[in-house]
Amino acid sequence: MARIDELLRQMKSQDASDLHLTSGSAPYMRVHGDMSKLNYREVSAETARGLIFEILTEKQREIFTESWDLDLSYPLGGVGRFRVNVFMQRNGIAAVFRIIPEKIKSIKELDLPEQLGKLIDVSEGLVLVTGPTGSGKSTTLASMIHTINIEQQAHIITIEDPIEFVHDNHKSLISQREVSSHTKSFGSALRAALREDPDIILVGEMRDLETISLAITAAETGHLVFGTLHTNSAIKTVDRVIDVFPEVQQAQIRVMLSESLRGVASQVLLPRPDHNGRVPVVEVLVNTPAIANLIREGKTFQISSAMQTGRAQGMVTFETSVNELIRRELVSREVGTNFLRRRGGHYQSPGANASMRLAD
Repeated sequence: MARIDELLRQMKSQDASDLHLTSGSAPYMRVHGDMSKLNYREVSAETARGLIFEILTEKQREIFTESWDLDLSYPLGGVGRFRVNVFMQRNGIAAVFRIIPEKIKSIKELDLPEQLGKLIDVSEGLVLVTGPTGSGKSTTLASMIHTINIEQQAHIITIEDPIEFVHDNHKSLISQREVSSHTKSFGSALRAALREDPDIILVGEMRDLETISLAITAAETGHLVFGTLHTNSAIKTVDRVIDVFPEVQQAQIRVMLSESLRGVASQVLLPRPDHNGRVPVVEVLVNTPAIANLIREGKTFQISSAMQTGRAQGMVTFETSVNELIRRELVSREVGTNFLRRRGGHYQSPGANASMRLAD
């Protein structure tokens, strides 16, 4: 048993999402969004290195020694799977462990809008799940892939760095590939995937021009492609995809994206009133003909207005999502109001929207 396992077990018992092990500091855990310092002595650089290197393979040690950054996954029987990032900082080596639940929850169990189920009920196109780090993007994507897995007969290829949620085969065959372990890069894996008879491709992170370009091409050629971006709204996601390309290509990319995009789900996590966990607040953009026309003409600044009037087409704004969560008492009025204020939205009293439901 690795020495770090004791802390990882404690992490799960305290319902923490992350463990921070840092040279020159006592360990910290993130519990329901808040950082909490553990009652441990300061960890020396030598001790931290020993704890971290103990769970690395020889190849992983070589990669970290050369690059000073490393992503990996670490399974711990009876506890779960952890996504790990190892890095160097001022006082020496450090690592962050994020727990990946063993059970993949359904869209309903995660309190996600039912409109997400409609986004995956298509045969081709591009579906993006976005949000800041720690917003639950991987959990949402895993739920969407799991839904397809138990309902459809398909070949699903995932390209991840590292593999997080582990999917068993149900009606679908799932091939999970990990960057650096099973493939050299997202780009090379995406190119190869097109020759591997996939119906669905999940790209763990669309982090560069090559990956984004290949994902759009795959979506255009008859595949359903899921991907993530670190953007904080559906509109900024569309702009980010276009802006990553050179200016001379952007007109062409706007046309390609307007045709291939199926939808964008952008999310953040807000604390529950009882401080027992967090709940997702989700904005859903559906690429209707009107939205596609705005993308094609470079008028993405008008998408917000189209979303506010597009509820019948499955659109959900952050304002609608927050108001519904407040009505259901899953988010306090204060927290919801502060979130909307930061985004320029406003809170509507439940009395004025007593019948409002995200699933309408």
